Amino acid sequence: MEIQSIKYCLAVYSERNFTRAARRCKVAQPSLSNGIQKLEQELGGTLFVRNVNGIELTLLGRAVRSHFEQIDKRIERIRKISSNLANAGAARRKA
Repeated sequence: MEIQSIKYCLAVYSERNFTRAARRCKVAQPSLSNGIQKLEQELGGTLFVRNVNGIELTLLGRAVRSHFEQIDKRIERIRKISSNLANAGAARRKA
């Protein structure tokens, strides 16, 4: 499972639109769609139903959404910890 695909799903969850989600993620829409499609293949089902009103979550999409959100929050915490430690190490080397 790729982190970027999870981020793409979270953007679609939030935007309820693939075009806006792609813009938000700063990628072309086909890249976003391909990332989500790979994730759907890995999970064994679709996450979204696309219709004229936008995007609706499938049962699978609703079931995994909170897990994806938790993964994203934990990744951000890891990045923050890593950045803080890198900055602390650089400060010690300068001292």
